Amino acid sequence: MHTKHTVRYICERYPSGNHYYYKQELITHDSWQNPLSIQWSARRPISSRTFYSKEKEGYKTIHTFIQKQPADILMFSKA
Repeated sequence: MHTKHTVRYICERYPSGNHYYYKQELITHDSWQNPLSIQWSARRPISSRTFYSKEKEGYKTIHTFIQKQPADILMFSKA
């Protein structure tokens, strides 16, 4: 079980209006006494309901806006 200090919740918003929600936890590859072995885990998808309930409970939440260029459309000839 993770505490409020070892977990964070992330909301990514895109210009299209899509929202993606993730959870990350602090993990260690050696021991907690070795600070060099501590890092954030891979992002795991969660629901928006979970994200907002954890935000209300006081967990650390991060809201980011991802500004990416739209994809290029390539036209292929039928020749």
